Amino acid sequence: MHSILIIGCGSIGERHLRCFRNTGRCVVAACDTNPKLLEAMEKGYGVAVFRSLDEALEKGRYDAAVICTPAHLHLPIALKLLPLGLHLFIEKPLAIDTALVPEVRAAMAKAEARVAVAYVYHLMPWISGAREYLLKGELGKVLHVSSSSGQHFPTYRPAYRDIYYAKHEQGGGAIQDALTHIVNAVEWLIGPCTRVYCDAAHQALEGVTVEDTVNVSARHGEVLVSYALTQFQAPNENTLLIHCEHGSVKIEIHERRWGFMKHGEAGWTWDVTPPLERDELFTAQASAFMDEMEGMATPLATFEEAVQTLKFNQAALRSAASGQAVEIS
Repeated sequence: MHSILIIGCGSIGERHLRCFRNTGRCVVAACDTNPKLLEAMEKGYGVAVFRSLDEALEKGRYDAAVICTPAHLHLPIALKLLPLGLHLFIEKPLAIDTALVPEVRAAMAKAEARVAVAYVYHLMPWISGAREYLLKGELGKVLHVSSSSGQHFPTYRPAYRDIYYAKHEQGGGAIQDALTHIVNAVEWLIGPCTRVYCDAAHQALEGVTVEDTVNVSARHGEVLVSYALTQFQAPNENTLLIHCEHGSVKIEIHERRWGFMKHGEAGWTWDVTPPLERDELFTAQASAFMDEMEGMATPLATFEEAVQTLKFNQAALRSAASGQAVEIS
């Protein structure tokens, strides 16, 4: 049995704690500086809890840690844990800037630790299925992608005013919180973003000033891509259209399906996944991370893929602030 330490017991930390336990492959402990959150973890799940990371490291031994703190703390914590030999699973976004990326990269090389990032779209069968189909090349080169997504954020995250989401410097706002998932998925499907023009604004969400609406015109190499996202719309929908030389692929994330249509065909050929509980994806993600700890290949987002998406996040925020397009090296 693996021993896993959950660092940070907010909503996503609790989900990771629950889903790692659900795998039946590990023993889980948790740490947080918030006594109420710790009490909830202890009473709700019967796990060992600690009032700080230092206390957890002093009193326990772990094979890996899941870092679920606000994003500005992810890499400093990684630098503390890598020399101890822990494998790391880091929540998205990887960080709020790339300042510590070289140090973490060097620490990873010394520790020979496995590091993955929690972009859960990699575990969605309707994403991975479309990716496998695109890689076969039947439709030729990808030429254009459009993404349209959003939800009524107060319904799904009613505490958004009081958490990291309210502050850019903690990984908040629509770009770093929601759009980052989609961009990372598109980069996994077609390759890294190389140029961003972003228009973003706070349009509707009460109690915050960060952007809740984003329009992006981007290039992923030779592929033209558009992203549109709102966090106040009524429908909880997320659709990707990928247009290629000989046809198109559509991914309807909210319908758990992907399909293709070749030129001359009258309709979509669909591959549909039966309904899933939300925890099923996160449990599959937890199990995949433990597979990775054991040396197996997995679809999880790598550290370098997450660095690339972090560069997009930074570029989009700079572009929105300046009104200018930003190149990504």
